[in-house]
Amino acid sequence: MRELRSSSFWRAVLAEFLGSFLYALLGLGASLRWAPGPPSVVGSALAFGLAQATLVQALGHVSGGHVNPAITLAFLLASQLSLPQGGVWGAGRGRGTGDHLCRILSPFPTQLHPGVGPGQGTVVELLLTAQFVLCVFASFDDRHDGRPAMAAVPVGFSLALGHLFGVR
Repeated sequence: MRELRSSSFWRAVLAEFLGSFLYALLGLGASLRWAPGPPSVVGSALAFGLAQATLVQALGHVSGGHVNPAITLAFLLASQLSLPQGGVWGAGRGRGTGDHLCRILSPFPTQLHPGVGPGQGTVVELLLTAQFVLCVFASFDDRHDGRPAMAAVPVGFSLALGHLFGVR
């Protein structure tokens, strides 16, 4: 409980809240249809990947730059994050930041493609999330190459790859 009274803890919470908001704003703003025609999957994938990479680089030293709830949960399960941190980050991010913006502004419908069943969609989502989480863990592993400052680049590319594969 001492952790909840430290200024670094609340600075990290604010950074995660701000990062989640900016992630949704930047990713969705860049992938909106500004011209007539179908939305660009490549543009959307790059927008979200670059937003993720930018925010990991900018906020990683303050809060870890999780931005994504799957990353927070994975770090919590791997004992890389304390329970108070995980709970507060999740609560601060879950309501009002990225979720509502994504539902309102997303150029892509939030439904499965015709011919893809709920089971198939769930498996694809789980595989893409696992790929992203594994990339984050590998990128931030100090034993990997000793350059955690470059971790934002593969994390952003990993997210973009997941979008390219899974959006349609």
